[in-house]
Amino acid sequence: MSDRYQAFTASPFGKLLVKNLGLPDPVRLARWHDGDELVSGRVLLVGDGRLASPVAKQLDALEIAHEPVPAPETRYRGIVVDASGLTDSSALGALRDEVAPVMRSLETCARIVVLGTPPEQVAGSARIAQRALEGFTRSLGKEIGRGGTVQLVYVAEGAEQDVSSTLAFLLSPKSAYVSGQVVRVGAHGSQPAAPATDWRRPLEGKVALVTGASRGIGEQISRVLARDGATVVGLDVPQAASDLQRLTSEIGGDWLALDITAKDAPARIAQHLQREHGGVDVVVHNAGITRDKKLANMKADRWEQVIAVNLTAPERITRTLLDDGVLNDGASVVGVASIAGIAGNVGQTNYATSKAGVIGLVEALRDDLPNGVRINAVAPGFIITQMTAAVPFATREIGQRLNALAQGGLPVDVAETVAWFADPASARVNGNVVRVCGQMMLGA
Repeated sequence: MSDRYQAFTASPFGKLLVKNLGLPDPVRLARWHDGDELVSGRVLLVGDGRLASPVAKQLDALEIAHEPVPAPETRYRGIVVDASGLTDSSALGALRDEVAPVMRSLETCARIVVLGTPPEQVAGSARIAQRALEGFTRSLGKEIGRGGTVQLVYVAEGAEQDVSSTLAFLLSPKSAYVSGQVVRVGAHGSQPAAPATDWRRPLEGKVALVTGASRGIGEQISRVLARDGATVVGLDVPQAASDLQRLTSEIGGDWLALDITAKDAPARIAQHLQREHGGVDVVVHNAGITRDKKLANMKADRWEQVIAVNLTAPERITRTLLDDGVLNDGASVVGVASIAGIAGNVGQTNYATSKAGVIGLVEALRDDLPNGVRINAVAPGFIITQMTAAVPFATREIGQRLNALAQGGLPVDVAETVAWFADPASARVNGNVVRVCGQMMLGA
């Protein structure tokens, strides 16, 4: 589905209006396609904390060209800044010294990744300096422009060797619509060291369950996980069975048609996964519905349906898969939350409540999961789908422009984020909620 405003701004007349009126000027985002290089261009690796050396080795393994000193008249695809060694506020000037001189040498759709130490793992002045990194990255994300993104990755002590998949995602076009985010690696639970994977097919031999898989974001998640090597078990309501069968046939997967709110649904899902596949490695709770009304006009059934599908069912299914031992060692559970669950939305108290609850599910389970199982969530913002196409024009335009990238995202942007969480090399990525919203200007 095309962005008509973006097409208009690329026309001669549109360019003239954008320049003279100061209108949003969205850059066509670079997105990754199968067969592409992971990162096409050179990356600067600067800073002298505890992460620089292990990160250099991981960039080499990913075949990402990098260098420690900017060369004259060279354009860079990205910058990785090791700020993990900053121990007091007076040292924060190093961020400006390392990044500012290179900003005009960045290519379109560039990536900046700042690496730090989790503030809760240090004390005193070091904690202050590390927490300050959030303000730096969130503000720079709104300044960088031209389709660029900026992220902060807090890497816990002992997880220095386990940032490969996170760097691969955040430095590549796979993270096109993710910006201004704070990611923690090794901060929650007792996760094992991340195994090495082939970034081209990291899910080879794995089984992935995707609920709400027949169309929209769920369909794209299924396709991306299959692209990465997984056998996808698509699940949707019986009414969507024909679309579900068509999809899973195309991607070489399996399917299951049932209502996830049914009392016996968790047991039936667990039995199918165990009987047909010997367990499951990735579970994506994507199925969701909206029943919008302002609270004063909302009937009980509208409230209960949304909570049942969006929140209660994912919790019941996850707990059953855990209790029955269906989740394989090192499995990844991914919830699909929403920016509405963070910032709220008029007419969506039921939906926002359910999606905030998905974030609560991550927080409730992240420190107590067995056998290296991990849980994370994505929180999409304005994603261009058939559903959002039905939104009134003015509302839709505002929703698409109120972010640092001045455009809506695509279902594949959510899918790529899910695939990063699912990668076995993300074993130390646990307990995160990452917004796929182009760094929305409103909300947290």
